[in-house]
Amino acid sequence: MLKSILNGSCLLIVLTATSLMAQTVPYKEEVRGVWITNVDSDVLSTREKIAEAMDYLASRGFNVVFPVVWNKGFTLYPSRTMRATFGASLDQYNLDFSFKSQNRDPLREIIIEAHRNGMEVIPWFEFGFSSSYSQNGGHIIAQKPHWKGMDVTGKLLTKNGFEWMDAINPEVQQFMLNLLKEVIVDYDVDGVQGDDRLPAMPAEGGYTDYAILQYRAENNGENPPANFADAKFMKWKADKLTSFGGKVYRMVKQHDPNLIVSMSPSIYPFSYSQYLQDWPRWMDSSYVDILHPQAYRYDIGSYRTLVTELVGVGGSSGYVKTRDRAKVSPGVLLKSGTKFNRSSY
Repeated sequence: MLKSILNGSCLLIVLTATSLMAQTVPYKEEVRGVWITNVDSDVLSTREKIAEAMDYLASRGFNVVFPVVWNKGFTLYPSRTMRATFGASLDQYNLDFSFKSQNRDPLREIIIEAHRNGMEVIPWFEFGFSSSYSQNGGHIIAQKPHWKGMDVTGKLLTKNGFEWMDAINPEVQQFMLNLLKEVIVDYDVDGVQGDDRLPAMPAEGGYTDYAILQYRAENNGENPPANFADAKFMKWKADKLTSFGGKVYRMVKQHDPNLIVSMSPSIYPFSYSQYLQDWPRWMDSSYVDILHPQAYRYDIGSYRTLVTELVGVGGSSGYVKTRDRAKVSPGVLLKSGTKFNRSSY
């Protein structure tokens, strides 16, 4: 996800309930939140900076923070799942600091400081089903080669530099469920969040041995088509991800019905055609409590047009049904690379 600078040190994106909807999220009058990342940001580098950032956000009316807890193939908290599966628990690739060497748990620290300020904490599983970025699969695929996603040529599933696990593989799905579950069990969090990589998989995927056998079993012995974008094949893959989303939702609610399941997918239909994220169906299936589509535009007119197309207000048709508009809180782009959004744009 893209972020913007807060107070010169924290890279964030603002989430806000748009004025186009004139409705409220059931558990909050508004969602005023930020993603907090460990990339191009030093907020998580010390307990003091976390406290300062939480004080700053609360003083400006924010009520939710979405701290990253899964990035670059590592967790940003001591993970029993990671230790049991890979023998590693904390982010060891961050060049600025190492939580492990500091003997710190930044997730626990941010929960304490955010709750002290009356803000909710919804951990963000940013990397989703991606295994690495420009690392040929990284340590995950090196240790679990049967987890790798594949394109039609049998190569490691790669898109825009990100390498992917096979999101259809039940072993991979269980691994992700275990990560999500240990966070809601071990920490005083207010929910969990997926994004444009969870649940997701590049549309070019679906050609692992497991996926091929599963497709044959469910389609009268037919092999998956060579055209990854075949409509029937696309729906089959997307339905597998939707089903996983249902597993996430049920697992979270069985643990605590008050926990929030939040998702921040790409804009539909791009989300479907590129990453198999059929989020209108997620909404229809009641697998999401709050949806934050990544409505990233550089001028307010384009943003309003995009949000109108999403939620269908003013007589227009949209991808979100009227009954679900209260769940939608679109993301707002503040910065991309060196380019900033400003009030004059």
